[in-house]
Amino acid sequence: MRWLLGVAEDIAALNLGPQRAVTFGQSFHRVRRLEVAEAVYDLLVPAGSLILISHNADDGRPRPAGPGHPEVPRAAVRKLIIDYLGDGTRHYLATWSQGQPARFEDTLSQTRFGGSRTVYAPGRPDLIMDIDTVVASYFSLSYAAPRWFGNRRADFESDLRHLLREYSPDGLFWDWPGDTELVMATKS
Repeated sequence: MRWLLGVAEDIAALNLGPQRAVTFGQSFHRVRRLEVAEAVYDLLVPAGSLILISHNADDGRPRPAGPGHPEVPRAAVRKLIIDYLGDGTRHYLATWSQGQPARFEDTLSQTRFGGSRTVYAPGRPDLIMDIDTVVASYFSLSYAAPRWFGNRRADFESDLRHLLREYSPDGLFWDWPGDTELVMATKS
């Protein structure tokens, strides 16, 4: 194994050599999809696959019963983030995917792959997060990274912790990530 630094749009220039599989974990939605899918197609050996891995709790799949704790109040947290970071963040969250097909399958059908198949692995229904874990998970998101808050980071974190306590006095939340979706496109 070797590690290379680059962006997906530079795959063709990285001299990777033939590959049996190329995966994107929770990231294909952030690239120029058609361009990157075509570059991956060129990189794959015959019968090699592009595999797109993501979690989505809101895709219409059956939702399990929770273990009794409230869910992370995502809409309220998102509003708090926007209140701190302003209309630029609101605009980013509303429009970052404009011009992109809504589903990976739509993108792949427009490439030389010609289509894809989707397989689901059931998401764990028993994940419990405490407030520290919820805060850390939000700070790990591209649109809510600590650097965006500047000198207001501590204030935001304090307000976030207070908001979370309002929704769960014991500080525990159920966090069903959704089923893991694997969208696979294979080179013929």
